Amino acid sequence: MSEVRIPEASTRPGEHTRLEAAAAPALAVAPSGAAPGFDPRRTLPLRVELRRQLKRRRTQVAFGLLAALPLILAAAFKLGSPTRGRGPGTTIDLADLATVGAPNFTLFTLFATSGIALSLMVALFTGDTVASEASWSSLRYLLATPIPRSRLLRQKLIVALGLSAAALVLLPTVALLSGWAVFGWAPARSPLGTSLATGPALAHLAIVVGYLALSLLFVAALGFALSTHTDTPLGAVGGTVMLVILSDILDSVTALGGARAFLPTHYSYAWLDALSPTVSWDAMIRGVVSSFAYSLVFFALVWRRFLRKDITS
Repeated sequence: MSEVRIPEASTRPGEHTRLEAAAAPALAVAPSGAAPGFDPRRTLPLRVELRRQLKRRRTQVAFGLLAALPLILAAAFKLGSPTRGRGPGTTIDLADLATVGAPNFTLFTLFATSGIALSLMVALFTGDTVASEASWSSLRYLLATPIPRSRLLRQKLIVALGLSAAALVLLPTVALLSGWAVFGWAPARSPLGTSLATGPALAHLAIVVGYLALSLLFVAALGFALSTHTDTPLGAVGGTVMLVILSDILDSVTALGGARAFLPTHYSYAWLDALSPTVSWDAMIRGVVSSFAYSLVFFALVWRRFLRKDITS
């Protein structure tokens, strides 16, 4: 009995149509070369990808740690020694005002986590999403479904950004509730001595969260770019965090002068300008423009490379 050889599924761009035609020449095909009824817009729905990511242990652990962090900070302030009185002229920072009330505790939580912790969470969701598929050797089978490459990137990026946004909203929400339960509610006070009533305080807090989401977009773009360049999720996530830390270190070198303004993390704490009754937008606008510029470059590199590369893992 003669053997029938079936071509191996290829993940090179454009190979699916040729293989289908060679393996089953008698089947009817659409003018575009696709199988009848095939609609690329229905492949890998967002709900399917979101369900897959939510079921992963790393997603559950990440959200659990974010929810637990404000509780740990609240317990540390509650069980620790109270702040002693300060003499005139002494500098007061957000840590000294963290126990004033829920808004101040939330601002301190964001200040303590906006440097590395939030960057790590964003890098985890975006840097792991494609690299994990490659590490499981399932990426080539997703592409052989066939799912258009551009759609695969788009769906995974949307879900990763959605999870990052959810994490960014979860942290201040839990901090606000836990701060209210432990320290009560009081007008927000800034280190400059100004205060904000409840309504303005919540509005300024929303500005802070919104700015953090936009300023961390470059971290998401960087993590997503590294995720398409490696089949090791830890390498993509760790590489993203290391580059963010490197940018922070260079930003602290005053000898660089004005060149520091071109570093992606230079405006990471520009949201502090939103703590006064009158918001100063200059630094935050520069930070958003910088983040968008870096993000566009990284996303362009992702699409350019991934649409042309041969997936072998």
